Amino acid sequence: MKYLNVGKVLALLLISLQSNAALVERLGGLAYYDTDADLTWLADANYAVTTGYDADGLMNWYDANLWVSNLNVGGIGDWRLPYTLQPDPSCSFQTASASYGYSCTGSELGNLFHNVLGNLSYYDSNMVYQPDWGLSNTGPFSNVQARYWSETVYAPYTENAWGFNVHTGYQVSTYKTNDKNLYAWAVRSGDVAVVPVPPAIWLLLSGLIGMAGVGRRRLSQK
Repeated sequence: MKYLNVGKVLALLLISLQSNAALVERLGGLAYYDTDADLTWLADANYAVTTGYDADGLMNWYDANLWVSNLNVGGIGDWRLPYTLQPDPSCSFQTASASYGYSCTGSELGNLFHNVLGNLSYYDSNMVYQPDWGLSNTGPFSNVQARYWSETVYAPYTENAWGFNVHTGYQVSTYKTNDKNLYAWAVRSGDVAVVPVPPAIWLLLSGLIGMAGVGRRRLSQK
């Protein structure tokens, strides 16, 4: 007679619990964890305004980095601006030193826009117009603006840094001193909380452990 391997059952149950959704609520709804990218996004995409830090949320690259580096949400620090992958073969335009344009899914904001939320950019990577383009799905996020800073510096010209337009799906670099049309959206590497196991699962597991113990006692008595 074969008996249950409780350790394997527990592992399978935990995996199934974590694979049901890409975005999982954290910090009482203040943030959402992307289980695929292993990133935690602040739920409020213009948190600098909500907290009274800035009047409209528009910041240059230096101020955006300063704000996010000092951010503490629910007792959690280590927030940053999103990264931009370079080179990124998914982008519609490639040069010897940069990848830019539409359909850039390699950047963290690009992945959120395209893969997680399922939005389409104005053009695809072959520069074919997509009629259903735009930010049709913002998911659980609030106060989403148009253009956001990336933490990544534009390597060919370090006076610039990358940005991403979450309305059109366009990725491009701009002057770091630009404070006219770019916002800051805080993200954090990894998860901010351990995913709790629901009480019903603990009850099931305790039953399995009990069954395994009975099975071992019976086996030892033979």
